[in-house]
This record gives sequence, C-alpha cells and structure tokens, in this order.
Amino acid sequence: MPYRHNQDLPLTVRNHLPPHAQDIYREAFNHAFASHRGDPRQEEIAHRTAWFAVKRSYVKRGDKWVPLLAAS
Repeated sequence: MPYRHNQDLPLTVRNHLPPHAQDIYREAFNHAFASHRGDPRQEEIAHRTAWFAVKRSYVKRGDKWVPLLAAS
C-alpha cells in the first residue's frame, strides 16, 4: 500500500533512516507500487526499489545512514 506520510512507513525504515532518506524511500516506494499494479510481487518490488533509491544517496556507516557526500 502507498504511504502518505513518513510516519506511515514500516518501523524498520523509520527507525533506521534519517528524515530525508525516508522521503526518498516513500516517494520511490509509491512510484514503484503504482507502476507495478497487478503484479503479484507489487509490494516486494516497491520495497526493493525504495531501498535501491535510498542507497543512491545514502550509505550506512556503522549503524547510521549518512549522505554519500558526507561519507567520503
């Protein structure tokens, strides 16, 4: 199901990603979810797409997600 707000995201996303990364995740998830309507794996594809989108801008350092530019 699409997420209207970051507070609607799964706890695993909200508890680990900073707010901007949550925005990226939510927008990518919603777009992929709509694009794969009718596919039995719709939600799985949307979550994978959302994580991929986050990983284009953020990297995990220890137990924190930081913007790629700050990771250098």
